[in-house]
Formats: sequence, structure tokens, C-alpha cells
Amino acid sequence: MTTLEEAPERRAAGSRRRIPTGYLLMIPGVAWLFIFFVVPFYSLVATSLFDPDGSVLDGYEMTWSIGNYANALEQYWGPLVRSLVYGGIATLLCLVIGYVLAYAIAFKAGRWKNLMLVLVIAPFFTSFLVRTLSWKLILADDGWVVSALQFLQIVGDDGRILATPVAVVAGLTYNFLPFMVLPLYASLEKIDGRLIEAATDLYASPARGFWRVTWPLSTPGIVAGTLLTFIPASGDYINAQLLGSPNQRMVGSVIQNLFTDAGDYPIAGAMSITLMLIIVVMVVLYARRSGAEDLV
Repeated sequence: MTTLEEAPERRAAGSRRRIPTGYLLMIPGVAWLFIFFVVPFYSLVATSLFDPDGSVLDGYEMTWSIGNYANALEQYWGPLVRSLVYGGIATLLCLVIGYVLAYAIAFKAGRWKNLMLVLVIAPFFTSFLVRTLSWKLILADDGWVVSALQFLQIVGDDGRILATPVAVVAGLTYNFLPFMVLPLYASLEKIDGRLIEAATDLYASPARGFWRVTWPLSTPGIVAGTLLTFIPASGDYINAQLLGSPNQRMVGSVIQNLFTDAGDYPIAGAMSITLMLIIVVMVVLYARRSGAEDLV
């Protein structure tokens, strides 16, 4: 029979035995992150510090060559800047188009809301490569888009869209638009309609009510959508490779060619780490500027 003095000791011993259970449940997630993130990241950092004079055939030695980063920036700063610019423009276009679409689905779609959401995510059922190739056919020189623009005299008779920055940005915007729409819709759907009605009752115009009520309350979706769009768009290379020309080459294409064709692993690794660090710094500054840490 347990006495009153023994009961607290038994409960304490039981709680001590139960504590490790939570840590055991974390093991699969920690192991996954370690194997598929920490180890590859360490390998990539090590690759960026290899001897630049090595080769794939002769092998590379770890010489802690920090100069690889300077050489990478000196040789490929153009595609790096171009990637950030293209990614920024595509993100801005996705925000404008996606906000209008998400607003319509959240407040105006009515019984068609579920169907419109399915149409937003429907492109995900098709391969990314197939969707981009479809844009190559749409924007072809003998396609209906170019013919229509030539008829409207927006494009010259010998003008084209394919193999131009417009085609690359259009492809990026189309492919990453769902990443913007879904977070925006999730934020707009949570807005209490009575707040918008209250703004109207207080004689706020529709535009003023939008900027003072709807837009601030949808900020979490804006921040999440812009990050989910800008980060993959800046590192993308499929759109630039299929819809652009060497003059529109993005940093993703450079890294791929360095790894697969040129076999210049140190410069490729340095370029990868550089892109990663630039995006991380931009994301941190953007999050602080937008007050994302207060949105949770």
C-alpha cells in the first residue's frame, strides 16, 4: 500500500520516465533534417572551398580556397543580378495578379469558391517542365500571341517575344502564381466581414476601407506569398533555359552548367552558397521591414 510520503516520489519518478518520450518523437524529424539538409549543405560548403586548379578526373583537394567566392562573383555577377531582378519582377506581378484573384475567390466567388481554388492548383497536376514548354509554344514567333500583338502594332512585324526577358518573366509569373494566391486566400478568408462593414458605416470609401482594413489584415498572406514566390523564382533555371536566350541566362543555369558540363565544382559551389546567402539576407531584411515577426 502506498503511503502519502511515497506518492510524490512515485509521481516524480513517473514524470522523469515520460520526459524522454517527446525527444524520441523528434528523432525522425531531426534525422531527416540532418541527412537531407545538414549533410548536403556541409558538402556544398566544402565543395566551394576546393582547390580551383583541380578537375573532375584528377579530383579536388580541400585547400580552403575562399578566393573561389570572389572569382565566382567576378565571372557571373551578371546572371546573379539578373536572377534577382527577374525574380523580383515576377514576384511583384504575382502579387498584383494573385491579390485580385485571391480577393475575388474569398469575397466574390460564392458557391464557385471551391471550383476556383481547384483551378488555381490545377497546374500542379502537370509537370513544371510541360507547363514551361507550353509557354514556349504559346509565345512562339508564329503563335497567336505574337500575331495579335503585331496586329495591334505593339510588336513590330519582325518582332518576337520568345528569347526575351518578357518571356522569361512571363513564365516565372505563371509557374509561381499559385504560391502567391494560396497564402493570400488563406489570409483574406480569415478577415471578419463585419470589420469591412464597420469601415463602410464610418463613411469610409471602398478604396479607403480596403487600404485601412483589408490590406493590413492580409499582411501575413502577403509576406508568406512573396517569400514563397521570390525564393524559388530567383533560383529557377528552367524558364530562362526554355523561354530565354543566353542573354537572359539566370544564375540557376550557370550553376547547372558548372556542375554538369564544365565540371567546375568549386565555382559552382561558391555560386550556390553566394546565392543562398544573398537570399537569406534579403529575406531577413524583408521580414524585419514588414514586421513579419509580429504576425505570428
